[in-house]
Amino acid sequence: MGPVELLHMSVFSQSFSPCGRFLAAGNNYGEIALFSLSAALSPDATRLSQKPVLTFTAHEGPVFSLLSTDCRLLSAGNGEVSAWSWSELIKKNVKPLWTKRPNYKSSLEIPEINSMIINPRDNSLVVGGGDNNIHILDLEHGVFKSVLQGHSDYVHCVSVREREAEILSGGEDGAVRIWDSRTGQTVHCIEVYKYEECARPQFGKWISCLTTDSDWMLCGGGPSLSLWHLRSLSPTSTFPLSGCQRQAAFYQDMILAVGEGQSVSHCLLGGEVKAQIPCSSQSLNTLQLNTNSTEHRVLTVGGSSDHIDVFTNLSYRAFSLSF
Repeated sequence: MGPVELLHMSVFSQSFSPCGRFLAAGNNYGEIALFSLSAALSPDATRLSQKPVLTFTAHEGPVFSLLSTDCRLLSAGNGEVSAWSWSELIKKNVKPLWTKRPNYKSSLEIPEINSMIINPRDNSLVVGGGDNNIHILDLEHGVFKSVLQGHSDYVHCVSVREREAEILSGGEDGAVRIWDSRTGQTVHCIEVYKYEECARPQFGKWISCLTTDSDWMLCGGGPSLSLWHLRSLSPTSTFPLSGCQRQAAFYQDMILAVGEGQSVSHCLLGGEVKAQIPCSSQSLNTLQLNTNSTEHRVLTVGGSSDHIDVFTNLSYRAFSLSF
């Protein structure tokens, strides 16, 4: 890849291997790079240890979503989901186990897939994207078994509440929809931009990030990042972060968030911004915490460059991996 392509690279997605020793990252050119965390974190690490052990083209369009099961890496590109064996990738064998395409209405349009999550309740893959729908892939039988329809615009993000058998989705239409995963029906629809404390009309109404933790939901985008109590369906805190947030995560008694701007924000549940830690990219798309390995417990952050910042301690960037 030439210097111009590197200059215009963005990292959109990340996933740690089940053993926690490797990180996969997806970029805007359809490539996936595999980094060895054990090499990069070793006391004898060199510049070479911060480079991929493997880079391959997985899809034609950007890789907006990556996630890992106990032995597979799932990647989403333009209109398709592919599965790769982690053990084969580590041996540098890059052949997908399968590639599936949701049942789109028209064969002419190829909507991108923006977000995926596993629903452990029935071992299915929940896929949201550019055709305004949520597609459910039965991972055991390899077939798309249902479609959840209700959003009037792109679906940007999906989440799952396993105990309640609920799927949540956020879209360009400004709605967070809560679905009953057994019936495929909408149970609640929250139009976040209509709540005065969350609304930021200058940024629009779209929902770009969404995550849940038992009875709590974090969501943001055009509206401010906000924390919601799902039993009462009301916002309890809003976070005074500038720009649109693209990903947020619950971590211990804190919230970590990234988006426009070059910092990882550490927020307290009550709405206070405790710290903003600088990163190497001007704008950030993805953050991932490695909980698969205590030895390689890191936070990794990617955005509008070919770098992925690695935090061994949440309060400062230790080093960067790069494509």
